[in-house]
Amino acid sequence: MAERQERTAPDAVLTRIGQVVMLHHAGDREEARRRLLGLWAELGEHGEPLHRCTLAHYLADTQDDPTDELAWDLRALSAADEAGEASAADGTVGLRGFYPSLHLNLAADYVKLGRTEAARTHLRRARGAAAALGDDGYGDGVRAAISRLELRLGEDDTPGGGSWGPPRQRPN
Repeated sequence: MAERQERTAPDAVLTRIGQVVMLHHAGDREEARRRLLGLWAELGEHGEPLHRCTLAHYLADTQDDPTDELAWDLRALSAADEAGEASAADGTVGLRGFYPSLHLNLAADYVKLGRTEAARTHLRRARGAAAALGDDGYGDGVRAAISRLELRLGEDDTPGGGSWGPPRQRPN
């Protein structure tokens, strides 16, 4: 019974992150950044990978400097990779569904920094990981954002595709 309650109990850290994200979405970017950095200090570099991934992902959104944004997005990817290694060892699912968004964010960061080839690499990784997305609003939104960035970069997701073709439509 106690084990079942643990599995259904809300995650206090994710709840706190979500509250700060709402503050950010309401327009208080500076306060959100300050609070997220405070949470990062609490978690430390060795906190739960899910928490670090989520926190770094949102911290990236509060950065003014594209180089800082990239650094936080790289931390998020690193934490997701760490969670993936742990899930492979214990047989759990891990953070597979996060990868399309994580790589999409990295691609966008590299675009801002004028590093087109790095952007294309992460955009291809985002497209490749998109199969893990559900057929829901979140999945549709991430797939649409991938397609928009593909168009912007002139990517074509077909093997050996031309650099200026539109993205191939997914079959129904």
